[in-house]
Amino acid sequence: MTQKLDNLQAALEAVLGARIRQFKRDRGEITISVAASDWAEVAARLRDDPSLRFEQLIDLCGLDMSSWRDQPWDGARYVVVTHLLSVSLNWRLRVRVAAPDDELPMVPSVTDVWNSANWFEREAFDLYGIIFEGHADLRRLLTDYGFIGHPMRKDFPTTGHVEMRYDEQTRRVIYQPVTIEPRELTPRVVREDNYGGLH
Repeated sequence: MTQKLDNLQAALEAVLGARIRQFKRDRGEITISVAASDWAEVAARLRDDPSLRFEQLIDLCGLDMSSWRDQPWDGARYVVVTHLLSVSLNWRLRVRVAAPDDELPMVPSVTDVWNSANWFEREAFDLYGIIFEGHADLRRLLTDYGFIGHPMRKDFPTTGHVEMRYDEQTRRVIYQPVTIEPRELTPRVVREDNYGGLH
């Protein structure tokens, strides 16, 4: 495994060079970080270079790093993580791309490089609000068309902002402010002397 990772690391460094902002090798896997401005070009090279040949995008997801490990985070708030597979060379790679603007998180779309990125990018847009520049059909995928906000952001309330219900009088679904009152539940502990037949 070590020789295989050595070969992949050497190929990545030769092809991408200074475009690799951070390189991490841990638990038999390689993770590289690249700038959002370089992501489209890096993606094409990862797929097309004969020494890398990452033909498949296996997964792409968004992350909100605002309280990573419940600690303050010093860096970009929104990150896109992509998992790639080279079937022909039998190796994997994880690529991290940070959105440079926390107010309007945006990274280039890689749907022209790997068409499997289409729904993954739509999901990251829907749940985190990350915009994939150049995506041909960037619209919500999992939430309702009228949904406001992005539910996987760490500052999104767990109860949401609105709730929907069917109104018998108007005979349609209506949206209204959330009526759930936040409360703290303390579980009741029941102690029995002979619980489970033990004395």
